[in-house]
Amino acid sequence: MTNEQLELGACAGCGIKLQTDSADKLGYIPQSALEREPLICQRCFRIKNYNEAASVAIDQDDFLRLLGGIAATDSLVVHIVDLFDFEGSLISGLQRFVGNNPVLLVVNKVDLLPKGINMNRLLNWVQRQAKAQGLRTVDIVLCSAKRSIGFERVVEALAEHRGDRDVYVVGATNVGKSTLINRIIRDYSDLERELTTSRYPGTTLDAVHIPLDDGHDIIDTPGIVYNHRLTEVVPRGVLQALLPDKPIKQVVYQLNEQQTLFIGSLARFDFAQGPRQSFTLYTSNALPIHRTKLERADQLFADHRGEMLAPPTREQLEEIPAWTRHRLTIKRGSDMDVVISGLGWIRINDTSGAILDVYAPKGIRVMLREALI
Repeated sequence: MTNEQLELGACAGCGIKLQTDSADKLGYIPQSALEREPLICQRCFRIKNYNEAASVAIDQDDFLRLLGGIAATDSLVVHIVDLFDFEGSLISGLQRFVGNNPVLLVVNKVDLLPKGINMNRLLNWVQRQAKAQGLRTVDIVLCSAKRSIGFERVVEALAEHRGDRDVYVVGATNVGKSTLINRIIRDYSDLERELTTSRYPGTTLDAVHIPLDDGHDIIDTPGIVYNHRLTEVVPRGVLQALLPDKPIKQVVYQLNEQQTLFIGSLARFDFAQGPRQSFTLYTSNALPIHRTKLERADQLFADHRGEMLAPPTREQLEEIPAWTRHRLTIKRGSDMDVVISGLGWIRINDTSGAILDVYAPKGIRVMLREALI
């Protein structure tokens, strides 16, 4: 392949423009790899084969420009969200960007919920949350791209709502966009290539066009990086523990007021005031929980952060912003979750009310919502 041909080419894995000049710039492909099919940049090659990625920051404005361009097209917009971080991965104001185009909401990673969850109830919950966020959807599908749960329904919904149109796939980083599209490519297209998938934020760097049999395209857009999610601010070495890859084993704690739970050194939950009650934690099984008395909590953290209270390690903690305190009041009779974006959530099992203090790295979204389970 000549350099002129190469200049026109995009990486089949992430969509970035390919180049052979600078190994330290995006889109680099060594001359020796030009005979390979499909053509992928060195970064995608390293993610695929060695599970490592160069750190790449994509400009937020570029994302919004790309999103804003969708309004001028006649397309079906597929918005993929991560059920494990529903609020954190929902694109706020999506309706504004996509104009009158229909939105199909695909809720991925349902396989992470504990077994025995009522799917109809879950669907109703998602409908209420989407409506509250001002999102108008033509359909909502619950699925797991990784475990192939509900995948046929995703394909049916695509066929049902697409008509004679292109399909834009949008979502935040780490919601499973590329995994889902790879399933569609594998099952419904004769293409040989796959998109690059990894645990690292921002794997898809530019819009990737995948031709469909009828002359239209599926367009995979880059994942939007939301810094209010813990998954975006922790060092790479912590992501493995933070992102669950199998069903969460919920852990229940009976707490008296003035008791504290540490989730590694990533967050702290203080039951400041209220009658004795139980709280259920829905976080990755790889994160240890440590209980102590509130009066001892500061000293325990000072002495044991990054060691007994880990992950992250002491060295990794230096890369994460210091904690901010969030005071939350749970009204009597309410049925609530405390959400720490990217980490999971804590279900308040009692309806007698409580005052809670939640500590999380500065900038991470901490909020109350109607209980999911």
